[in-house]
Amino acid sequence: MSTTPWRRGPRAKSITRARTGLTEDLHNRQRRYLTAMLIRTACVILMALTWHRWPVVGVCALAGAALIPYIAVVLAQAHWRQQRGPRHTPAQPRQDPAPHVILEPTLILPPDNDKAA
Repeated sequence: MSTTPWRRGPRAKSITRARTGLTEDLHNRQRRYLTAMLIRTACVILMALTWHRWPVVGVCALAGAALIPYIAVVLAQAHWRQQRGPRHTPAQPRQDPAPHVILEPTLILPPDNDKAA
């Protein structure tokens, strides 16, 4: 159990399946995105420092700097979807067979053509 810095006791357990608040979710996503952009900045600096001396490291750092924004956005959105909660499959209606209706035989007569004559 984790404790919070301003409380003395353990954190209360949640008894609901409620999502985190929008403000907290936005703060967490901003923090993850800022971390990813700091790593991207480090890749650009590494690329600039190693381009002439170790070109393989420079190319790898360039690839990392190019791919990190895409990966950061995809991971932020994927995490956000997990926070919304699991998707439950809708309940399927029972597939009871249709009731059998026994029809009585009926006699269908052709129209009278005698009236025309």
